[in-house]
Amino acid sequence: MSEYKLKIGITQGDTNGIGWEVILKTFADSRMVELCTPIIYGSDAAANFYSKSIADFEAIQFHFCESAEDAKRGRVNLVRCGGRDLAIEPGKASAEAGKAAVSALKAAVADLKRGKLDAVVTAPINKESIQSDEWHYTGHTEFFAKEFEGEPMMIMCSDRLRVGLVTIHIPVSEVSANITKEKIVADLATLRQTLKEDFGVVEPRIAVLALNPHAGDGGLLGQEEQEIIKPAIVEAFEGGTLAFGPFPADGLFANGGYAKYDAVLAMYHDQGLTPFKTISPDGVNFTAALPIVRTSPDHGVAYDIAGQDKADAQSMRNAIYEAIDIVERRRAWQEWSANPLQHFEREKGRDVSVKDLPQTEE
Repeated sequence: MSEYKLKIGITQGDTNGIGWEVILKTFADSRMVELCTPIIYGSDAAANFYSKSIADFEAIQFHFCESAEDAKRGRVNLVRCGGRDLAIEPGKASAEAGKAAVSALKAAVADLKRGKLDAVVTAPINKESIQSDEWHYTGHTEFFAKEFEGEPMMIMCSDRLRVGLVTIHIPVSEVSANITKEKIVADLATLRQTLKEDFGVVEPRIAVLALNPHAGDGGLLGQEEQEIIKPAIVEAFEGGTLAFGPFPADGLFANGGYAKYDAVLAMYHDQGLTPFKTISPDGVNFTAALPIVRTSPDHGVAYDIAGQDKADAQSMRNAIYEAIDIVERRRAWQEWSANPLQHFEREKGRDVSVKDLPQTEE
């Protein structure tokens, strides 16, 4: 039992949605604690409530702890958040459930900042009912961006497809105004880097989607392709990123053309997520380009089935698997890229240190 297992935090999300159900179903399989040390941030009252709603479910014996620092390997750990008197009302949006979700997120982020977690997986929240004096974000991605002072990219990923987004949670009417050549070039660089570091792709090929139908039809249906997107692709390509397009979204996904690329860069939320969820219904949402690793299942709170033992836990399991894999790949990348010359020499049959390297005469 001495071998270290990655500590993965799991936040409860909206306590009136399916978050606790998919968490419980995930850790009903005892093999999950062989892969990692899970630390759930949430209400034990909610856990007990949803345990009773799942058929033939043997209640999980949690190890209660104050923080991830006290977590035990081989156990499902629980950091209590949200209060024991929390009202559980499956399928109902409530400010109380939103407050409980924020409490869990803040506790997990505190442990992340202290280096006590290796990654965090977030169960879904209700973006409307969670709004309060403590929470003014349009989603998890924006929250983690603020907490870790970065400009992350939302990437949906599965074993079949990866989709990055230029714009995320904004009205469709504002998409065009938020797309610039500079932003697309920067996003392509971000996507390329995360594909290398976090997904182990040696030199990724990226397909870029058009904004307008038929890629603008030569300007007949819009100028963004000619004036913004295509110039951005050219600049990124000249800078070393293997970017191609812009492609009409319907054609690229309908004829399977996406399979020729390591990732797709979409201009807005539904343009990327609609085909992704159709192709990969158990996919994962990854917040890339931050110093921490955060993933989540690719579904929402699903109030219509909450508390009915109908939720499928596969996307939650996949989010945990992906978090573990990304942490390990990122660490491997950091190790072998820290001193590439030393690795090159090692492959030739010997180790070298700085003192062995040729010295420049002054």
